[in-house]
Amino acid sequence: MRDLNRRQVLNLAGISGFMVLATGLAACSNVDPLADGGGKPITADVKPGDKDRPLVIGSSKYYSAGIIAEIFAQVLEAKGIFVSRQYNIGARPVFLKEFEAGKIDLMPEYGGNLLQYYRKDSTAVTTEEIREELKTALPAGITALDFSSAVDQDSYCVTDSFAINNAIGSLADLTRLGRPIKVAANSELAERPYGPIGLKEKYGLEVELTPIEDGGGPLTVKALKDGTVDMANVYSADPAIRREGLVPLADPKNLIVAQNILAIASNQVSPEATAAINEVLGKLDQTGILGINYASVVEQKSAEQIAADWIANNL
Repeated sequence: MRDLNRRQVLNLAGISGFMVLATGLAACSNVDPLADGGGKPITADVKPGDKDRPLVIGSSKYYSAGIIAEIFAQVLEAKGIFVSRQYNIGARPVFLKEFEAGKIDLMPEYGGNLLQYYRKDSTAVTTEEIREELKTALPAGITALDFSSAVDQDSYCVTDSFAINNAIGSLADLTRLGRPIKVAANSELAERPYGPIGLKEKYGLEVELTPIEDGGGPLTVKALKDGTVDMANVYSADPAIRREGLVPLADPKNLIVAQNILAIASNQVSPEATAAINEVLGKLDQTGILGINYASVVEQKSAEQIAADWIANNL
């Protein structure tokens, strides 16, 4: 694996997802602007018991997770803590496997999805319920740090014209269409509790999944806007929702549970580092995550700059 101790910012113009953004179809990209590893599993010989090695900070492919990870990295470096960056690792089954193997020490996560990964039969819905259940759900050696008040969760969106023409305001209303609902989302949605199975169980909906692997990004939004699909899985703090006139459907049966941003940490993370990360999480609110996403997607600032700006304004 390449040396991960240097800060890198990839040329955004060379990344197809951000080329699309430049055309005006702004939405969440699954390409991390600080990616160093191309979304591949970590292959370095990271020894979990080696106290002298740097803390490995990871992130999923979701772009704002990479920015939050960079905030973690910069905060810890400012305290003289040696860190190694491994961003854009992949989807949850990939990065949690790496975490369990001791190859990652710290990374942002999302409460409800994290809990449902380890406890598929969990009935926890609220932030407090999820926080409490995670205390016993995580494997040995992985600890959930504080929850932030910021939420960036899955949502099901339709276009404003679709909502108006069909009098649709919630997932429950979709049954009126009397036909299968075409949904654009990452292919992994098929296995998630709030995917096709959950939509069937909670709302009686038959769903046809159209896999688009950009994490609710420009291609997903395009499929929704051009009528290829009826509905799309887009993250709730995505600037595209407002810019593109999308309508997040209400979820009266709590199919999608609370997704507060938190961090998970290994035993390598010291009390000093834990306190620093918890301070970050305590200051990260909904306005903050919306601003982070806007700065990346609309203003197209580098993740390093966004992280530095957020730290200067909040810590």
